[in-house]
Amino acid sequence: MPFDPLSGSDEAERKPLWQRIGWMVLIWIVSVAVLGAVAYGLRLWLK
Repeated sequence: MPFDPLSGSDEAERKPLWQRIGWMVLIWIVSVAVLGAVAYGLRLWLK
């Protein structure tokens, strides 16, 4: 069965709340870290 992210899968809703929140927090931390690395690289480049 192919994965359809727009199907509203029951499997995603069966995951515990802490796991769903954990993934959101992990994605947020990684995005902030990448943004910080890009900003630091630009700062070094423009200095």
